[in-house]
Amino acid sequence: MNQVKNASANSNSGADKVRIWTRIVTFFKEVIAEFKKVQRPTRQELWQIFLTVIFFVALVMVFVGLFDLLFGKLVFLVFG
Repeated sequence: MNQVKNASANSNSGADKVRIWTRIVTFFKEVIAEFKKVQRPTRQELWQIFLTVIFFVALVMVFVGLFDLLFGKLVFLVFG
């Protein structure tokens, strides 16, 4: 009885290996297909995105800097 179970387990193991490789190959084929759909931005769009990011980073830096100054003065008043 155990030999029958082991034999069927071994045959499933081979089928599982084939299925795994098939799934991996399918995955990479789908990845390549999706990469072909990607549309790259034009030079003008890229420049506009770059400037937008720089603007918001500068805005956040000013915001954090002001809060740092405020909390620094507050800590100095409390513990100073």
